[in-house]
Amino acid sequence: MSITFYLTLMSVCLLGAMTPGPSLMVVAKNSLTGGRLHGVVSAWAHALAIALYALVTVTGLSVLMQKLPILFQSITYIGGIYLAYLGVKSLSAKGGMAEQLSSGMQSSLCRSAREGFLVSLLNPKVLIFFIALFSQFIQTSQTTTEQAILVFIPLMMDGLWFSLIALLLTKPVVIRYLQDKALLIDRLSGSLLIILASKVLLAPLL
Repeated sequence: MSITFYLTLMSVCLLGAMTPGPSLMVVAKNSLTGGRLHGVVSAWAHALAIALYALVTVTGLSVLMQKLPILFQSITYIGGIYLAYLGVKSLSAKGGMAEQLSSGMQSSLCRSAREGFLVSLLNPKVLIFFIALFSQFIQTSQTTTEQAILVFIPLMMDGLWFSLIALLLTKPVVIRYLQDKALLIDRLSGSLLIILASKVLLAPLL
């Protein structure tokens, strides 16, 4: 495969990572409440789930998902419910970023990693991205090494992008400003997550 092929794939994966959504909100929250290390851990846990979807795609299991609509719908519904859970948590008096900051409580690295991994694994948009776009780069003639590279590229592009977000958000000037707006951020992110969850859960009925 040519350099152009890999550069195109890298661009597609980077654009996918850069698309605003629940992943950005989770990495941002963990960065602001836990600090830089929590944000980076959350970022690479998120990337690990992305790599898992890439592996599913290169091994042909995504084709199985397409042929079994009930499996695809089940993953989508679970993802929608998880997004709704995150939204309600942000809007509630307890569990939001503002509450964590005011109480001084700090989540563990394990929790930051878990949240980063789950928001990626259970995000229906990520599943659709790999089935609709990433699968276009898969060819039956690809060697094992080439398939490994196809898994490695989205892993690295996603992990590096969200690590950059974590680093930028934890600059002293930025973090002070955002922490002052913690309650507003909770309200906006919670509302957006619930809207996204509603679209996912109600889409089959429309």
